Amino acid sequence: MINKLTTEQFLEKAASLPVLDVRAPLEFTAGHIPGAISFPLFTDAERKQVGTAYKQISRDKAILIGLDYFGPKMSGFVKLATKLAPQKEVLLHCWRGGMRSNGVAWLLDLAGFTVNLLEHGYKDYRHFALAQFEKKYPLVILGGMTGSGKTEILHQLQQASESIIDLENLAHHKGSSFGLIGQPPQTTTEQFENDFALALYGQNIRQPKRLWLEDEGISIGKVNIPKPFYEQMQAATLIKIEVPKIERIRKLAREYCQADKALLTEAILRIKKRLGGLATKEALQAIETDDMEKMVELALVYYDKAYSYQLANKNPQQIITIPLPTTNAAENTQQILEVLQRKQTAIKTTSQPD
Repeated sequence: MINKLTTEQFLEKAASLPVLDVRAPLEFTAGHIPGAISFPLFTDAERKQVGTAYKQISRDKAILIGLDYFGPKMSGFVKLATKLAPQKEVLLHCWRGGMRSNGVAWLLDLAGFTVNLLEHGYKDYRHFALAQFEKKYPLVILGGMTGSGKTEILHQLQQASESIIDLENLAHHKGSSFGLIGQPPQTTTEQFENDFALALYGQNIRQPKRLWLEDEGISIGKVNIPKPFYEQMQAATLIKIEVPKIERIRKLAREYCQADKALLTEAILRIKKRLGGLATKEALQAIETDDMEKMVELALVYYDKAYSYQLANKNPQQIITIPLPTTNAAENTQQILEVLQRKQTAIKTTSQPD
């Protein structure tokens, strides 16, 4: 049996069924539906040959070349699909719901599978993904100087039943020159958008009273936050936490003391022009002598200045400043929520008629 599904129907079933992406490996690497499994009908070279024949000779010639590649693989496809989906039901798509997905769907249907096809393919998912960034969300942005423990607070907020999206986790980058340390390799911007859009879609379904994100620039490493959503972030209420610099230095020093010295050196050299020659030299010496607090202190001169400059472009009325004595995430989260509750109560009181 072959069923055609909309993107929303497809994603609902993806929670319990394997998603087989029959596009070529290069297409999958550039971007795919989160959780999908690469199940390529053609290799990259085969896809190129079929596509060239389609453009330069004829559709019929391209189909014949494709069938020559497809035929010997049929048995292997059925065996692999059975391994991936012992219950014999799968979700399937190609680029736009054309011959590739229909061909594999026919084969798996013949082998007794229930096949759920994404109507209009991955192209339709991309339209769906980009549309998520145009929607309006009840955003609250958590800001503060580097080393304030914002990410830890974000996850404490989640434990307190608040809705969050961890952009740095989705981007595999912590947003600074040191951001790649301890992270898996970054994906493409397209894949970041796909993952981010699905997270937003889940929040949209739950309709939270507020959605927390960490304050970021438009770029996180080599990936970019979509402009329509970034503009929403810039206009949202900003909870700016202020943690003493010594506490931030100690926190970051603890995190970096186990890091590879070569990676720390590379991070310092990437901001060499902004640090200046003397500070760079001192920071590199601090890395060699395992004086992480000194290295962090020198780097923060640049990062604190950069964040202060970023804040200067904000409307002061959208900023709520909360001084915090330490980087204890649990305690800080409680204080943040208490401040917000008091402000909401005050707004309700002043808005009531006499």
